[in-house]
Amino acid sequence: MGEDIRLTASDGFVCDAYVARPAGVPKGGIVVVQEIFGVNAHIRSLADRYAAEGYLAVAPALFDRAEPGFQSGYSPEDMPRAYAMIAKVASGPALSDIAAAVEFAAEAGKVGVVGFCWGGTLAWSAAAQLPGLSAAVGYYGGGVLGLTDLQPKCPTMLHFGAQDGHIPVDKVREFAAARPDVPVYIYDADHGFNCDARASYNAEAAKLAQERTSAHFAKYLA
Repeated sequence: MGEDIRLTASDGFVCDAYVARPAGVPKGGIVVVQEIFGVNAHIRSLADRYAAEGYLAVAPALFDRAEPGFQSGYSPEDMPRAYAMIAKVASGPALSDIAAAVEFAAEAGKVGVVGFCWGGTLAWSAAAQLPGLSAAVGYYGGGVLGLTDLQPKCPTMLHFGAQDGHIPVDKVREFAAARPDVPVYIYDADHGFNCDARASYNAEAAKLAQERTSAHFAKYLA
């Protein structure tokens, strides 16, 4: 079982975070970056999954700067409130909170970051802008396509869905062609394919993406 802790960013802001610890000595740390739905049950389950793989996993609550404790489900009624949160938290402060999580996770050794949706874009930005990261993975981060010129400082992998109605697959392919240094995987799946709490969940795509992600972290956090 995980626990809730508090992280202090470089600007003094204190946010909540969910931490899941491995059974034995951790083989590294992983920062799990939320979707627009907050550090909800799904994000916590992902942190638990990485802890089960042997990592110290921490998921900072990036919306605490706007609404402490925000969590959301995936129903049509939840969506407007979840989308509204993005406008309330700028990427700069969010990256500061991710940096605090990276510093915390570093007690376990090398640190990786994995993000989903909005968090996928933040993971790409963190790989380029934050110190202390040894690997990064982004899932269906639409904002990445507008940040082609960012240069990750650590090995970075990206996952997208070919059927994603929010992220045009032709733009993903353009990005991949422009950045041959970055492994970009495209699955026959929709946005949010990794989340088993959503209608768009695709078990086959999620399994393959997880295998690639786990191998990525095993290689670079060793």
